[in-house]
Amino acid sequence: MPDDLRGPPIYTEVGLASWYGPKFNHHAAADGSLYDKDALTAAHRTLPLGTTARITNLTTGQQVFVRITDRGPFSPGRILDLSEGAAKEVGVYRAGVARVRIEAFAHNSTDPPGQWCVQTGPFTAERDAQDLKRALSGRYQGARVAEFPSSTGFWVRIDPVGHARRDALAIQDWIGDPDPHAKAYLVRID
Repeated sequence: MPDDLRGPPIYTEVGLASWYGPKFNHHAAADGSLYDKDALTAAHRTLPLGTTARITNLTTGQQVFVRITDRGPFSPGRILDLSEGAAKEVGVYRAGVARVRIEAFAHNSTDPPGQWCVQTGPFTAERDAQDLKRALSGRYQGARVAEFPSSTGFWVRIDPVGHARRDALAIQDWIGDPDPHAKAYLVRID
């Protein structure tokens, strides 16, 4: 365990993890760093960027500590995207997908208050994202369409005033599932 962590996990989650690698290598991650496919990092939808987490492959018992540097995964049913290096360390690389336990730990320094938004997508057609944006813009100021720099498509991001988590949760509940292939995700943006 890294020296600057304290106590028991502050967050635990069990589900499916996958990995991402070569086509994203040296592209910007959500925390502003350059993604390194060989580093021990991961993408999670809501854990604060910079969080350290222990990932346990529940089939093999292999473990790895990763730093959360990116947002995702955006594939239905998955809770974590590991870097290629982390996937190799924890035995997910060859299988592609594995059932894992995530245990996030508090650092000795205090985490800043969270800022939240809602993202929904991906839409393959920009017009579908624009249609949802128009439907949301009257109800929620700050809705904007963002195209991610990968092949995933178009996303609608709704930023609540003040980025409060409770407001983002209310927006997520109101949106629901506008399209069978597009889901609304609560995303921590700080």
